[in-house]
Amino acid sequence: MKKPVFALLCLCSISALAQSNSEDSLSIAVEMQGSFSNSKTPLWLNANKYGLSSLTTSNGYMRGMATYDKALLHDELKVQLGADVVIPIGYKIQGYNSHYTQNFIVQQAYVEANWKYGVLTVGARQQPLELKNNELSSGSQTLGINATPVPQVRLGLNRYWTIPFTGEWLALKTHVAFGMMMDAPWETNAAKGSVNKYNRYTRYHQKAGYLRIGNEEKFPLFLTLGLEMGAQFGGKVYNWVGTDENGWTGGNVKFNSKISDYWNAFTGGGSDAGEKVYSNAEGNILGSWVARLNWNDENIEIGAYIDHFFEDHSGMFFLDYDGYGSGSEWNERKDNRYFRYDLKDALVGIDVKLKKFRYVNQAVVEYINTRYQSGPIYHDHNETIQTHISGRDNYYNHASLPGWQHWGQTMGSPLFTSPIYNGDGYIGIKNNRFKAWHFALAGDPLEGLHYRAKLTWEKGYGTYDEPYLHLKENTSILFETSYRLPQTRLTCTLAFGSDFGELLGDNTGVQLTVKYNIR
Repeated sequence: MKKPVFALLCLCSISALAQSNSEDSLSIAVEMQGSFSNSKTPLWLNANKYGLSSLTTSNGYMRGMATYDKALLHDELKVQLGADVVIPIGYKIQGYNSHYTQNFIVQQAYVEANWKYGVLTVGARQQPLELKNNELSSGSQTLGINATPVPQVRLGLNRYWTIPFTGEWLALKTHVAFGMMMDAPWETNAAKGSVNKYNRYTRYHQKAGYLRIGNEEKFPLFLTLGLEMGAQFGGKVYNWVGTDENGWTGGNVKFNSKISDYWNAFTGGGSDAGEKVYSNAEGNILGSWVARLNWNDENIEIGAYIDHFFEDHSGMFFLDYDGYGSGSEWNERKDNRYFRYDLKDALVGIDVKLKKFRYVNQAVVEYINTRYQSGPIYHDHNETIQTHISGRDNYYNHASLPGWQHWGQTMGSPLFTSPIYNGDGYIGIKNNRFKAWHFALAGDPLEGLHYRAKLTWEKGYGTYDEPYLHLKENTSILFETSYRLPQTRLTCTLAFGSDFGELLGDNTGVQLTVKYNIR
C-alpha cells in the first residue's frame, strides 16, 4: 500500500473512532504553506520547525493533522492517537540539500497513554523545549525542536511529581526513550557520488531529568536543575575511514545493536568499532547541563537560564584523569591527578512574560558561545608522554556515526550550521565553533492578532579541524504576524525573513501559512 493511501486511512480511522462516542475528543486541522526567497530560505523561516522546511527558492506543503483522545478506567487512563502527514509541493526539483526528498512525509504518528503521572509514547511525536520559550528561544543545544522527530518508545513523567516528605518543595520530572533514525534515504542521496561517509538505521537514545526546588503556591521564586542527554549507536556506516592496529582502513561497517549495546547507550559504557587501547564510550554520547531560576507572580514571569553542552566526560564533569605512569606503566593509573577544564561554553538567557501588557508581552535575550570545546589540544597519553588532555570535542560531529542531525537538520540548536547547507555531500557540521547573540519579542496587540520578531547575530569559526581562514558573520531577522479571523477557525500567518553575511549567504524571503481547524 502506498504511503499517501495508508496515511489517509489512518486519518479516516481516527475520525471514525471519535464518532463512535460523542464524549471522546477529536481534533482535525489542515494547513498549507508556501515559501519564496531570492536564494536559500532564510534561517528563521527554516529553523525550529521540527524539520518541516526546505532551503530551496520556492517550496511548500499541504498538511493534515488529527488527534483522538479517549478516557478509560474511570478517566484514570487517557489514550491519545495522533497522525500528522505532509505532502511537499515541488519535491522533485529539490536537491540533496533539502528535507523535501520524498513525495510524502509522516511528520507525526504515535500512540500515547497517560496514567496518573506516567506517560508512554510509541511513535514519532513533536516534543516541546524544556526550561525555554518555545516560540522565541534560539533552541536547546541537546534536545531541540529543529529536526524531524525520531520514531521512538518514550517513557516518563508527564508533569512534575512532588517528592514525598519534602513539604512539596522538591519535584521531579524525567523521561527515557529509545528509537531509530529514519533518514537513511536522505543520507544515501546526500552522499551519492562522493567519498563522504553516510549511515543507515542508526539507533537513537535520549533521556532527561529535572529537579524543581521551590513551591509556587507559597513563594513565587523557584529553581530547576536538569540533565539532558542523547546518544546514537548501531546501524551501518558506508564509506567509513576507521582505524585498526595496522593504521588506516576504509569500508562499510555494521555496528552492534544487541541488548548490551542499548545498555551501553543508556549508561555511557562500551566502545566504538576500531577502538583499541584508547577506547571511549560506545556511540555518539552527548548532553547538556541545564538550569533555570524563575520568578512567577500575577503580573510578570522572569526566568534566567543556562544550557551547557558537552560531548564527553571532559565537558560533562570539567575533569579528566591525568595520573598515568610512564615507561612500561604508561597505561596504568598511578597518581590521583586530574586535568581541569573551564566552563566557557554555554547558552545563557533571560526571558520575560508580561501578563497584563498585550502589545509586547514576551521577550528573550540569549548569548551562546561554543568556541572552547575543552580546548584546542587533544593528546592521548603514551609510553613517552604521560599527559592526557581530551580537548577538541568537535560538537555535534562523530567519526563514524552521522552526528547530531536528522534529515539534514541539527537535533539541537540551529545555530550549529546544519548539513543541509553543505552542498558537497558531507553529512556533518562544518561550523560548530561560534558565538552569537539572539533577541526576540512577541505580542498580541489586537484580538486574534499575534506577532513575533527575532534578530540573531552569529560569528562562525568553523571547527578545530577545519577552521575558517576568515571568520564568517551572519545576521538573521524574522518578523511574523498571525491573525485568526473572527468567528472562524481559520488562521493566516505571514512571515518575512532575511540573512546577511558569509555564513549563510544573503537571503530574503516570505512565507505564507494558512491553517483551518476543522474541529
